[in-house]
Amino acid sequence: MVSNEAHQYMGIVQLLKHFGWTWVGFIVLRDESGDHFLQILEPLLFQNGICSAFIQRIPSQGRLLSFTEINELSSSIYQPFMDSRAKIFVVYGETLTVMWLSSLMFQPDSYYQENTSVGKLWIVTAQIDFTIMGLVTSWNSEIFQGTMSFEVPSNEPLGFQTYVRSLKCCWAPEDRFLKDFWEQAFNCKFSNSEGSLEQLKICTGEEKLETLPSSVFEMQMTGYSYSIFNAVYVLAHALHAMSSFRSHRQALVNGKRLAWQDLQPWQLHRFLQGISFNNSAGERVTFNDRMEVATGLDIMKMVLFPNNSFTQVKVGRIDSEERQTFSFYQDKKSWQRHFNQVLPFSLCSDPCQPGYQKKKTEGEKFCCYDCAPCPEGKISHQKDMVDCSPCPEDQYPSKRQDQCIFKTLSFLSYKEPLGMSLALVTVSLFITTAFVLRTFVKHQDTPIVKANNRELTYTLLLSLLLCFLSPLLFFEQPNKTTCFLCQSAFGIIFAVAVSCVLAKTITVVVAFMATKPGSNMRKWLGRKLASSIVISCSLVQASICMWWMTTSSPFPNWDMQSLTSEIIAECNVGSAVLFYLVLGYLGFLAMISFMVAFFARKLPDAFNEAKFITFSMLMFCSVWLSFVPTYLSTKGKYMVAVEIFSILASSGGLLCCIFFPKCYIILLRPQLNNREQLKRNN
Repeated sequence: MVSNEAHQYMGIVQLLKHFGWTWVGFIVLRDESGDHFLQILEPLLFQNGICSAFIQRIPSQGRLLSFTEINELSSSIYQPFMDSRAKIFVVYGETLTVMWLSSLMFQPDSYYQENTSVGKLWIVTAQIDFTIMGLVTSWNSEIFQGTMSFEVPSNEPLGFQTYVRSLKCCWAPEDRFLKDFWEQAFNCKFSNSEGSLEQLKICTGEEKLETLPSSVFEMQMTGYSYSIFNAVYVLAHALHAMSSFRSHRQALVNGKRLAWQDLQPWQLHRFLQGISFNNSAGERVTFNDRMEVATGLDIMKMVLFPNNSFTQVKVGRIDSEERQTFSFYQDKKSWQRHFNQVLPFSLCSDPCQPGYQKKKTEGEKFCCYDCAPCPEGKISHQKDMVDCSPCPEDQYPSKRQDQCIFKTLSFLSYKEPLGMSLALVTVSLFITTAFVLRTFVKHQDTPIVKANNRELTYTLLLSLLLCFLSPLLFFEQPNKTTCFLCQSAFGIIFAVAVSCVLAKTITVVVAFMATKPGSNMRKWLGRKLASSIVISCSLVQASICMWWMTTSSPFPNWDMQSLTSEIIAECNVGSAVLFYLVLGYLGFLAMISFMVAFFARKLPDAFNEAKFITFSMLMFCSVWLSFVPTYLSTKGKYMVAVEIFSILASSGGLLCCIFFPKCYIILLRPQLNNREQLKRNN
């Protein structure tokens, strides 16, 4: 007729879990019921991360213990109560357990009393009845303020209050129980009672029960009384059902109807199983498939008053369904004054804050642990995380390692200072090159322009124009088209430029050798040699680039691993071998040009470009030799910036070293730009 005790076990666990109490002391009867309680509860505690600070067994109390016995028992459990970390105690006992707890808390040793009672909170099982506290009026029961207990839920039947308020003590002999209760509750004696009446007032029988403290007599129907009330009606309905069934069958024994005396208790079972009715309190009473009344349990909190009276307030409920739904209505009201109306804590270790993880303490229970910072690259976003977890690929840990932050997309943009600076330099060099080309076209008939193949000069300047434009493909977020064009355009255009420089250098050497008497090099002079050098060298590079683009072309890629807080939007070169083959071929052409120009730098010619080409190739080779380690050691947009800088520096070196000296003569020293000066120098 009452809720299954298993619901109470789960309710204790749910209550502890609700408040985060993981370090709990247990006081349990030393009998079979206490053994069963621990056997069922301990696995549930482990599954929900709750540890027992201690388990103290107390004797089953069929009688009140003497002061000596209480003192001996309390001394044996003195140490567990001194654990300042355990603030919550679960008590599984019986009614007299309350008397024992009260005795324990008020020993003569004031230090013991203070350290065992302050800041403790009790959770008691439904078997314990605090009404017995009404018998003890000389003790301060504040230690039980806020005590939470489990009770069988009740509803008041119709007319119950009217009956209780109108109840008077009966003088009939059969009312012996009510008479004894009346004398004890009102501290009086009836005139016809046995024993002395001295120093006691006379009971009139007209005393009102509502004047008694609730700790002595509760005016509301208790859960256990309500269960008895329902049990009587269940039996009445079962007997009525059986009577109706027997009447219907008209069963006769020896020609007579079966008498009630023939009824056996086991015959009621089939009728009890199908019982279902609404009682006078308006509640439906029925049995589930386990032959239990599905009542659930109420969670009550004790509120004590200065006069040692108390009331119990309903603060939660555990339903009896399979899910055992747990609900709690209030959290912080009516705790002990030591808690300052805030939630009490009962933990073995302080909670590990976000950004930390639990670290097991050797030799301690799993509720006792140290807190260690999360490893690099991992976070914990909740308290008491067992293990830190890595962030998703597109996120990274915050500085405190308590949350993941989305990475920013990183690429070289015109809007940032670095990108803006490189773009301005690119445009400036393009305009400068265009001005040089215009100057050479305007003065195309002058000796200094005609020297060393005028068409070759124009081709070199046009290729430099394209070299200065090619970095613009590297800006902003890369896509499939820009990745395809930027690498191939860079390789081919630079091959044309360096081929032109090589052709210029070879032209100088061939021209000098052709001036020697009897030389057959004269037939190599002219445009064909220069054109064939430029075309053949450029075709080799174009073939490599075509191979590269068709087999493993560059593609846009999002690198999420290289930088902690950024996603690098980059062009993956595809085949690194072919990429470095393109660079290597450019370096090969540059080294040949440098070597030829170096040996030809002192040839007697007024307009000899070899010395300028030597310096330009020296700068070109230096830039691209330093480019490789720098490029490999940088990440993200800075890698792109290094490549752009290398393109601008090497192209700018060719422009400055080869063409600025000629522009100086054309624009500022025009008197040197004539055939007479050329002949005089020769």
